Amino acid sequence: METIRVNIGKALGGAVNEKDVFAYAKAVEESMVKLHEGTGKGNDFLGWLHLPSSITEGHLSEIETAAKQLRDRCDVVVVIGIGGSYLGAKAVIEALSDSFVQLKGSGSNPMVLFAGQNIGEDYLYELLDLLKNKSFGLINISKSGTTTEPAIAFRLLKKELESQVGEGEAKKRIIAVTDASRGALRKLSDIEGYKTFIIPDNVGGRFSVLTPVGLLPIAVAGFDIRKLVAGAEIMEAECGIDIPFDKNPAAVYAATRNALYRAGKKIEILVNFNPKLHYFAEWWKQLYGESEGKDHKGIFPTSVDFTTDLHSMGQWIQDGERTIFETVLSVEKMKHNVSIPKDEEDLDGLNYLAGRRVDEVNKMAELGTQIAHVDGGVPNLKISIPEISEKYLGELIYFFEKACGISGYLLEVNPFDQPGVEAYKKNMFALLEKPGYEDATKAIKARL
Repeated sequence: METIRVNIGKALGGAVNEKDVFAYAKAVEESMVKLHEGTGKGNDFLGWLHLPSSITEGHLSEIETAAKQLRDRCDVVVVIGIGGSYLGAKAVIEALSDSFVQLKGSGSNPMVLFAGQNIGEDYLYELLDLLKNKSFGLINISKSGTTTEPAIAFRLLKKELESQVGEGEAKKRIIAVTDASRGALRKLSDIEGYKTFIIPDNVGGRFSVLTPVGLLPIAVAGFDIRKLVAGAEIMEAECGIDIPFDKNPAAVYAATRNALYRAGKKIEILVNFNPKLHYFAEWWKQLYGESEGKDHKGIFPTSVDFTTDLHSMGQWIQDGERTIFETVLSVEKMKHNVSIPKDEEDLDGLNYLAGRRVDEVNKMAELGTQIAHVDGGVPNLKISIPEISEKYLGELIYFFEKACGISGYLLEVNPFDQPGVEAYKKNMFALLEKPGYEDATKAIKARL
């Protein structure tokens, strides 16, 4: 059975060697035990660990039914959420969608848009303007219902929806994904009678793509959530505690990146050569940045889209400070076949490529870049993905989640909390003079 594969060969021989990676085997085993026995920091947020294999047929059917009801009523569905409440769904939908679907029309499936991931006034104005005279619905994703960015977006969009179709119909076009019993959104959902799905208490936002947080929007967009979950379940088994270190892709990846970190490689660049994976990299950045950046530790996660960024960031990667390593997402098979035509004049000098596929050129750019960067002192890991499909995206999601848990424990941090995220919120609330923040407001204004 074909699965995603991890190759660390081009990461070895410079800053670290195979012995350095395998020296982590015992520590990885201890990290795995902490995860599987729930003895490590953040052990109340391990619900993602066996999530793929525990999702029931009834649960998937309920999500599919709710998604169909929105598809039948709406031409546009706006998913409201921030961080893990939108990035996973956005990553999968963007990867699987036609790149120009919004220009061509999406057939029987509604256009899926996102709000609440920023506080951009022009963004919200333009979204509201787009939705005028459109048949639309909302998926509001928030455990609390009070997070500033999505709460503002929901208030605006709910008012627009109700003004268009009335309160009764609006209730049928709003689905809430929220806490089982607590919070403002749960209370509102109970009062209004919204259809709801639960965000499990033991699954943090950045690990939530395989809960209704991600599965519902993905299903609304018309993609097969059963194949996504099946792929994740395959990788759950491939990365299990009983798999030997050298056969466990999550273990090898976690060990290699930590060996590189110890050797002074402080920045990991996730590289893709397929533009459909841009938002997958955004999801990955949150997963690793929010999980590992603690106690003044952690590999800084960033990303580039090649070959585009080879004409900008490529210079820094090739010749800049040698504190970086790359993890390349390499997609083996394209969905479509486009060949380069011959031109009689050949003014652009491309006739030597006539008859060859565009993807062949892209693959040689990928290989050439890897050779150049390794020669320039940049270790390269490679993750091979047979093709972009629900199955392999599911595998990739679980692989990165499992490796993240292992890697966080190797760094000796709690990979499942995010205390630093609250600092900006406290300052923002004080500056906005939110009730209850009077002392903070006085203190912060004295500093201005």
